[in-house]
Amino acid sequence: MKSTIVARNYAEALLAAAAGRGEVERYGELLHAVAGAVQADERIALVLESPRVAKRVKARLLAEALRGSAAAEFVRFLEAVVRRGRQGLLPEMAQEYLTLVDLRLNRVHAGVTVALEPDAALQKLIVQRLTRTLGKEVRAQFRTDARLLGGVVVRVGDRIFDGSVRRRMSVLRRKVLGGR
Repeated sequence: MKSTIVARNYAEALLAAAAGRGEVERYGELLHAVAGAVQADERIALVLESPRVAKRVKARLLAEALRGSAAAEFVRFLEAVVRRGRQGLLPEMAQEYLTLVDLRLNRVHAGVTVALEPDAALQKLIVQRLTRTLGKEVRAQFRTDARLLGGVVVRVGDRIFDGSVRRRMSVLRRKVLGGR
């Protein structure tokens, strides 16, 4: 729990810096990329976590890796993270940052499951209706599941909206069998 609070504090600081530069989305992409690289390559994680590697060396390595692709302010943020020994929290910081950006931009992420592969027009229609219904910009991730038979199942956070034919048939079956 404490690590989540620390990660959130760092994410809030980075968001404030990013907002000041008008680069909220860009900083999120960079932070996510750095955290992903640390998780994906064990050698990077070992160097960043090793007490044998000086903090200034770690900070220099990060600065060199990001030269030309990240603003100096973002690099200074990472240097501060390393100086305070918080580089192990980069994945949590990235996640917290994305959560804060979503709140700031009034958007949600939705998992949308349909029976058949939707075309672009149907995807757009579903996103528009979800946006209107939820009152927030919806970023949808589509997947298919033929077991639904038809309709759509939407998951937003811990809420599930099940408009599938499969569920409707299940409800009908219970009513018919329960009515006897």
